[in-house]
Amino acid sequence: MAANRREWTRESLAEGVRSGDKRALARAISLVEDGDALAYELIRDLYPQTGRAYAIGITGPPGVGKSSLISALVRHVRERETSVGVISVDPSSPFSHGALLGDRIRLSDHFLDPEVFIRSMGTRGHLGGLAEATLQALLVLDAAGKDLVFVETVGAGQGEVEVIGIADTVVLVLMPGSGDSVQALKAGIMEIPDVIAINKMDHPAAKTMLNEVRSILSLDRESAWRPPIVLTEAVRGENVDALWDKIEAHRAHLESDGLLEARRRKNLAGEVFAVASGRAKMHLERAVEGDPELRRLLDEVQRRELDPLTAVQEILLKVFKLGDPDGSHTR
Repeated sequence: MAANRREWTRESLAEGVRSGDKRALARAISLVEDGDALAYELIRDLYPQTGRAYAIGITGPPGVGKSSLISALVRHVRERETSVGVISVDPSSPFSHGALLGDRIRLSDHFLDPEVFIRSMGTRGHLGGLAEATLQALLVLDAAGKDLVFVETVGAGQGEVEVIGIADTVVLVLMPGSGDSVQALKAGIMEIPDVIAINKMDHPAAKTMLNEVRSILSLDRESAWRPPIVLTEAVRGENVDALWDKIEAHRAHLESDGLLEARRRKNLAGEVFAVASGRAKMHLERAVEGDPELRRLLDEVQRRELDPLTAVQEILLKVFKLGDPDGSHTR
């Protein structure tokens, strides 16, 4: 059988991932995206070898140059012999198997580098959602011995916040002239970033945006870490070294104060709860759909004959056996 059609076993796949074999990595992440049962066994095998890669989340509105910036950062760190993984997350992508979307084609500069592995991921109907698939892909690249893993995501909606929640350092990329970005910062998404890059620094509004963002950050007087703001020009590679220095400074801050381990513990616990919640919700929806009595409860709520909390208690009691054993909170 041709090498590219190799039949992987759980053992050979785990061994291939640990050795950094690109075909094994591609296969493992495909299994993760598809929610294949083998993926769960594989992650279980690989998990003890994880915790060494440093994860950098790159987020921001569409079209601000995130992929160009990642490409420039990859080029910068590869000069230091650092091995890299890149996971580009596109929740809206109907494509599969690492389709390169939009300006992600810029990352193709690194495809022939054996120490760089790049994967674009869409939802593809993954049972536990995109955040779970991204976490598992990150664990695969971590177990493969990558020193750094960049996780790129579009926008700053709830799903993207969950995806980016697994990163050690989060970089928010903005572009001058996009007022929506500044509004998003004011709306509280500012809690996300550790470092801010204002890309396309030659834009006439770059300095104005820098001042606006700085004024928003000044409202937070309590945090020990103040997110630095760096003006960059990703396509020409300008100030990419300065941006990398700020990312490294944040990592040093986390490591010197013992915060990195605490952040990772919090992130992993959050992922466990997020995945469990997603699974429980799906189980509930299926249970209600397939049970006439539970459907009747929903219908009664919709007709305003039964209040929502009573319906919740009855559904939880029946589906998960959660509730008061004496039935005092049910009808």
